[in-house]
Amino acid sequence: MTVTGNWQRTARAAMLLGDDGELRQTIFAEMSGLAVRTSAINLGQGFPDEDGPPEVLEAAQKAIRDGINQYAPGIGMPVLRNAIAAHQERFYGLAVDPDREVMVTAGATEAIAATILALTVEGDEVLTLEPFYDSYAAIIGLSGAVHKTVPLRGPEFRLDPDELRAAVTDRTRLILINDPHNPTGSILPKEHLQLLVELAIEHDALIVTDEVYEHLVFEGAHVPIASLPGARERTISISSAGKTFSTTGWKIGWITAPAELIDAILAVKQFLTYTNGAPFQPAIAVGLGLADSYFADAASTLQEKSAMLSRGLVEAGFTVSKPEGGYFLIADAAPLGYNDADELCRLLPELAGVVAVPVTAFVQPERRAEYGSLLRFAYCKKFELLQRAADQLSSLRR
Repeated sequence: MTVTGNWQRTARAAMLLGDDGELRQTIFAEMSGLAVRTSAINLGQGFPDEDGPPEVLEAAQKAIRDGINQYAPGIGMPVLRNAIAAHQERFYGLAVDPDREVMVTAGATEAIAATILALTVEGDEVLTLEPFYDSYAAIIGLSGAVHKTVPLRGPEFRLDPDELRAAVTDRTRLILINDPHNPTGSILPKEHLQLLVELAIEHDALIVTDEVYEHLVFEGAHVPIASLPGARERTISISSAGKTFSTTGWKIGWITAPAELIDAILAVKQFLTYTNGAPFQPAIAVGLGLADSYFADAASTLQEKSAMLSRGLVEAGFTVSKPEGGYFLIADAAPLGYNDADELCRLLPELAGVVAVPVTAFVQPERRAEYGSLLRFAYCKKFELLQRAADQLSSLRR
C-alpha cells in the first residue's frame, strides 16, 4: 500500500470514530490532566487506590521468580483456563471446556475488540445499551459495523422493553450488554435478560456480555445471561480480573463461549496482543480459587464506599442514583443549577478539588441533551479519600 493509501486508511478510521469518539478521549485525558495540575481528588477514573489480595500478589511474585516470564500460549495458560472453567461452574453452574471454550485476553477491552472484529463485517449492526463503555463505539466504528443503541432511562437506568424490541432487527449481528453496568451502576433485571435472549433467538443474533463487575453486586447474586435457557450456544461471556482483584494494571481478561466462536475470536486475537501477562496468569488462577468470603467482602466494602460518597453528594445538593453494583454512581447536578455536566467537570477541580466525568462522554451526540446534567463518580477508593472528597464537595452548596 502506498503512503497515500495508508493515510486514507487512517483517515477512514478517524471518520468512523467521529467527533463523538474524539470527544470521549479528550474529556478523559483532560480530566486526568486537571487532577494532576490542581492536585484534585480523581474520582473520574475507575481504578482502585489499594492493592488486591496478598495471596494473588504473592503468586505473581513467585511466578516471576520461578521464571514464568516468556510468552504464554495464545489462548492462555492451562492453569488459568482451568481456573476460569472451575469459576464458571462454582458460581453459576456453567460447564465449559477449558481447552476449547475458554480464552485468556489482555483485559476485557481486548476481548471486546477481538470479538467485534471477528464476528462482524461492514454493515452489520451491533446493539449496545446507552450510556455505553467508551471503547464499544470505537471498536464498532473501526470494524465497519453500525452502532445502534437502546437507552437506559433514569433514575434507575432501566430498559424500556418496547424500545428494546424495536431496536433488535434481522440486521442485528451482536447484542452487546454490560451487566453490572458502567457508567450507571445499574443491573439488568432477569426479565430483561430473558427478553434479550428471546430477541437474539428470534433475529439470529449473538449475545456479547461484558461482566467485569460480576463479583461487585450489592444485593443478591450476579445472573450471567449465558445461564438462561437458550442463551449458552449464542453467548460470548467476557470478564476480567482487574475489578475483582484490584489489579487493573495487569490486564488479564477472558472469554468463555462455544468452541467455534472461540476459534473465530482467537484468529483475530493472535494479531492483536497474541499473548500477555504470563506471570499474572497463574496468580489470577489463585484469585479465582479464593474463599467465598473474599468475594462477598469485596462487594460489601464497595457498597459501603458507594453509600459514603452518595451521602456526601446528596449533602452537596446533587440528586444521586443508587448504584446496584460496580465502581460508579451517577449524580445529577441540575438541582445545583448546573445543567451542563461537561462545563461543571471542568470547574469542579477548582470549585471543590474533585474530578468527575460527564455522562455525555458515554452517549451518542443526539442523546447528549438527555444526559447533559449527569456526572459519573468512581467510589473504588480508600474510605478516607472518599470522605475528604465528600467534605470538599459540600462547599458547592455554600
